[in-house]
Amino acid sequence: MEIIAPKRVCLLTGASGRLGTAFCRRNASRYDIVAVYHSRFPQLVSQTSSLADPLAPEAELGENEHPVFTVQADLTCDDDVARLVEVALARFGRIDLLVNCAACSTRERALDQQLFPASLERHLATNVLAPARLALAVARAYWQNRPEENRTCNRNVVNVSSTAGLYVYPDLGQAAYGTSKAALNFLTTHLASEFRLLNVRVNATAPNTFPQLVPTRRVLDSIARLDQGQMTGEILLLDTDEESFL
Repeated sequence: MEIIAPKRVCLLTGASGRLGTAFCRRNASRYDIVAVYHSRFPQLVSQTSSLADPLAPEAELGENEHPVFTVQADLTCDDDVARLVEVALARFGRIDLLVNCAACSTRERALDQQLFPASLERHLATNVLAPARLALAVARAYWQNRPEENRTCNRNVVNVSSTAGLYVYPDLGQAAYGTSKAALNFLTTHLASEFRLLNVRVNATAPNTFPQLVPTRRVLDSIARLDQGQMTGEILLLDTDEESFL
């Protein structure tokens, strides 16, 4: 009798966004996905929603075979993060991959004294503190006492950054966004250094604007590449005609 190995468990933030939705649709048969959203429910087949053919409502659709497990959470709240990790572990018993897709991206000029300070706080809270808070919560709750298992299961974190954290695009109002993504890049490398003790890898993909300049599939490919590889502490640059580790 064929023994089917259990799917790896992926904890994904930003599930209702463009990239998060595409990730789930592409990978629902590959991973058991905990699809985290904040305010907008993901347009995905989940434990509470399914697809039906209006012309054949009793027909079984293949899209319903691999539902994601949706969880609402405010990643800027410690209690919500702790609850999220607890729920994910209760549901699947493990977490093998953390993909931080959730992001704040608005444009305010630094000289705007009314809007910029609050904008900077929002960007740092969502783009830096939330990924850090969640990675550390998973490490404390599950990874910290399993170094050999982590190595065997190739457990890792992939942060979705941006070329705006590597280059300055002048006069586009990206001071807050770019600063937060630059901080995320440095957070990635520092976590990679410390998570080596746990045999958990930490990397980031840094695409240019997608899907306008970089196809979404390339961003998804980069996440898969980082998950399946053995590198750690790397930032994978995805520009229009360039792809390199920094």
